[in-house]
Amino acid sequence: MLPLWIKISYTFFAVVTVAVYAVKYPPANFLWFSDIALVLTVPALWLESSLLASTLIVGVLLPEVFWNAGYFGRLLTGKRLAGLTDYMFDPGKPLYLRALSLFHVFLPLLLLWMVRRLGYAPQAWLVQTLLAWIVLPLTYGLADPKLNVNWVRGFGSAGRLRLPPLVHLCLLMIGFPALVYLPAHFLLAALFN
Repeated sequence: MLPLWIKISYTFFAVVTVAVYAVKYPPANFLWFSDIALVLTVPALWLESSLLASTLIVGVLLPEVFWNAGYFGRLLTGKRLAGLTDYMFDPGKPLYLRALSLFHVFLPLLLLWMVRRLGYAPQAWLVQTLLAWIVLPLTYGLADPKLNVNWVRGFGSAGRLRLPPLVHLCLLMIGFPALVYLPAHFLLAALFN
């Protein structure tokens, strides 16, 4: 159902990106939900798995819309809308490294196309929630607090917390499923079922 050239092209891009990121970033960088989706899209493509593609798009659709709004908003207006894409405008980061991060632009489109072709699996919301309940505590325990991966140390690049750290983590574990995954699930179910 999915063209071979897309599978090969995306797999090549993902392998190159992972190899470069493995050299340039600490291992905990791969705990970002978008990086997890970048990697897991490879088996989703090759297996033509509706469940895996649906799970990934539930997890990243709204955050990637926000990332793209921040990136293109700043690109077009020069005004910073949010700190999520500040690194894309950091001249201290090599251009090739920033260019690889443009996967945030095409990955959600690819996943939406896959779900359109393969169908939307309604249990994706539950699977993504279970994944988040594994990834968020791992991130909290393994990632350098300064990196603030998945915002487990607070919101914003500095990770400012107004709550005790474990309370914040618990709220994230409730908030991601309720405020990010569930709205994406309802939207995707309405569009593709």
